[in-house]
Amino acid sequence: MPRPPEQSAAPRAHRRDRVGVPVGSPTRGTTGPDRLRRVERWLAQTQARRLRASVDPLVVDLGYGARAFTTLDLQRWLRRVRPDVRVVGLEISPERVQRARADVAARADAPEFHLGGFELGVPGGGAPVLVRAFNVLRQYDEAEVAASWELLRSRLAPGGLLVEGTCDELGRRSTWVALDRERGPVSLTLAARLADLPGPAALAERLPKALIHRNVPGEGVHDLLRAAESAWARAAPAGTFGVRQRWIATCRDLATDWPVLDSAARWRLGELTLDWSAVAPR
Repeated sequence: MPRPPEQSAAPRAHRRDRVGVPVGSPTRGTTGPDRLRRVERWLAQTQARRLRASVDPLVVDLGYGARAFTTLDLQRWLRRVRPDVRVVGLEISPERVQRARADVAARADAPEFHLGGFELGVPGGGAPVLVRAFNVLRQYDEAEVAASWELLRSRLAPGGLLVEGTCDELGRRSTWVALDRERGPVSLTLAARLADLPGPAALAERLPKALIHRNVPGEGVHDLLRAAESAWARAAPAGTFGVRQRWIATCRDLATDWPVLDSAARWRLGELTLDWSAVAPR
């Protein structure tokens, strides 16, 4: 079993926590239209109650990258739930903020773009009900994840949710952790374009930073992926009716022994969500 990460070192994400200076480090900036569509759909459809119940429907897209694409996409999805949602993109790079503002200059009622990082400093104040941080922590050390999660959660509104995860360049394979403001991490979601998926283990390389180095014997996420591969093999006959049916059969099989939180309605979309307790680092 891997040695637990050291907690004494100050994470890079917090070494720049000075007044007026965004907290964090620049990402590669890779982005593109609809790249994060799987998590956007999940947020709009499974977390709608949080938006509807919010007095101030503020949502932050943290580390959106080199262009405005993902923040625009997020706003489009969430406005189906809450037309008055205020979506703010935060980036640590002034150049990226300027470029994103130029991207939306001709759009009426576009998202806002501001300089900011893990401190979630939104001009005018306000605590977000939802925060998405995708492909942000991937560049950090595993030992830095817990402190970054804690800081982000502390800035959420009561009842708020942080979604932190990773996807491939085209957004076809993605995983994310959902963290409740009050309870911390509550679930892990695996999501994929099923037509391109050779098997559940293919999602291993897109695990969130908190788990990607834990895919080793003795860890829950390793056990999960092994169990999913076995269930996938057993579900091969269902593949006669298409890969979607094979995935549904795989998820149904896993649900007999694992704390699966969703149902066939989500499985049909290529998703699977499990309680965090099943995969939390040991």
